[in-house]
Amino acid sequence: MSFRVALLGGYGNFGGYVARALAPDPNIELVICGRDGDKASAFAAGLDAANAAHGAVVDIRDPEAALREIAPDLVIHTVGPFQQQDYRVAQAAIVCGAHYCDLADARGFVCGIDELEAAAKQADVAVIAGASSVPCLTAAYLDEAARAMTIEEVDYGISAAQQTNRGLGTASAILSYVGMPFTMLRDGAMRRVWGWQGIHAETYPELGRRWFGYCDIPDLDLFPQRYPGLRSMRFCAGHEIASLHMGTWLLSWGVRLRLLPQLNRWASALLRASFLFDPLGSDRSGFHMFIRGQDNKGQHVERRHWIIARQGHGPNIPCMPAILIARKLAAGESIAPGARACLDLITLDEYLAALDGLDITAIDE
Repeated sequence: MSFRVALLGGYGNFGGYVARALAPDPNIELVICGRDGDKASAFAAGLDAANAAHGAVVDIRDPEAALREIAPDLVIHTVGPFQQQDYRVAQAAIVCGAHYCDLADARGFVCGIDELEAAAKQADVAVIAGASSVPCLTAAYLDEAARAMTIEEVDYGISAAQQTNRGLGTASAILSYVGMPFTMLRDGAMRRVWGWQGIHAETYPELGRRWFGYCDIPDLDLFPQRYPGLRSMRFCAGHEIASLHMGTWLLSWGVRLRLLPQLNRWASALLRASFLFDPLGSDRSGFHMFIRGQDNKGQHVERRHWIIARQGHGPNIPCMPAILIARKLAAGESIAPGARACLDLITLDEYLAALDGLDITAIDE
């Protein structure tokens, strides 16, 4: 009997990547879900699926009845932004006796998922928030380093390709904290920073110089607890095109100085404007992580990691945890019931191996 996966937002940007990756799995039956039943059914019909895929109407504002009818074994939630969402989709999955995971990168959403711990355990299901690059991939790198060193500092970021699929949900999520204050561990204390500020550049293998600014992610709360020796961390993101990055940085000052409202209210217009820069960019994105600390002899050590994605393959990277969770469950592997962030489920080797076949290269120094 096949393992039924209800993929919410299955015909969207990230949902589409997840759907195409899971469709060939003979253990999985996909149900592509969204508000538009015709789009969901058309997308499902176009998949090269090992088991016939279907479309269904599911509105995340009131998902329980629709999910009951689908009767999934797993619900994958890809419909962002998660910054303003509650847990009604996860709660509906629990009521239906289904496992749940999402691609959330919203700090409060991911870090607060443990409020569903008791309900998830009672239903004997796993509820996993943040099955994405942060915190899953980033923690995997740090967990690997922690075997050989006491981690004291981590500096990392993501540089998006200009010529890649980018949707309104992602744009809204980022713009919600541009120019807004949040806290980050710096020199042993949680200190206030502002979104898209702390501007600096990093030089990547192959990609050259890319610009970065502060971003608000779940790691900023999760990692100081997870790695007791950690004293400073910095996570940033940036546009490939320097002029576009600087424009967003200037807008961040307008928000910080209260000359402008939160920018997510203009997400649609700003997203359309960003496409005007596509001819100046490429399809290559990057990730970097620099980890510093002391080895067991008290010597200073540093690990430097990069991931380079070409041909617009970068958006596959944040989709991999949800894909791997679905494959594991469909193959009969168990995940302990309860509600938690996506940590300790996927090793670094598993994550990087899942990227085989894509034009993606991991570089270590």
